[in-house]
Amino acid sequence: MELILAPESAPFTVAIMFVVLLGAIEAITLLIGASLSGLFDHLAALHFDIHADSGLGWLHLGKVPVLVLLVLFLTAFAMVGLTCNALAYNVFGNYPSPILSSAVAFLSALLAVRVCGAALARIIPSDESSAVTLDTLVGHVAVIINGTAKKNYPAQARVTNEKGQTFYIRVEPESETEQFVVNDSVLLVKQISGTRFLVCANPHPDLL
Repeated sequence: MELILAPESAPFTVAIMFVVLLGAIEAITLLIGASLSGLFDHLAALHFDIHADSGLGWLHLGKVPVLVLLVLFLTAFAMVGLTCNALAYNVFGNYPSPILSSAVAFLSALLAVRVCGAALARIIPSDESSAVTLDTLVGHVAVIINGTAKKNYPAQARVTNEKGQTFYIRVEPESETEQFVVNDSVLLVKQISGTRFLVCANPHPDLL
């Protein structure tokens, strides 16, 4: 406890608190049918270059949800920083400068995001790698499985193609006034990018 409360550990304590706060906000937003993770992904797509050869692409932004990468970075930053402080205190009897320990923790956290993000990217469907396959899903019917789909705030949906393959995608309505909730069936009308689609209400729900 002394390590966490030490002034030199303030950056890492704040990082831990921020991770807890993000988790609490995500839980609350999911309960009301929204998604903090979806919002972060939407903002990242609007404001940042997330191509694979960009700096942010190096960190797997666009392949792994932004919220997951942020939590991974903050967790690694806090763990490395606190470990550095603990080792320095045990060896020298004093904590290192917060600037020094933060710099080491920051670089280590970036490396952790790079390495762990690569593993996560192989598990989580990638917008870029799956784009060629997923564009054939336009015209298929999907079912909302998580969240509430609103304009610019996609929800997660499940869709199956002719070969019986199941895909997990993100969908949002064409109309500003429409929204779809869990178990609603929707028709995929346009691929926005990768796993993200525009949808409308399923005109033939009896055929699902």
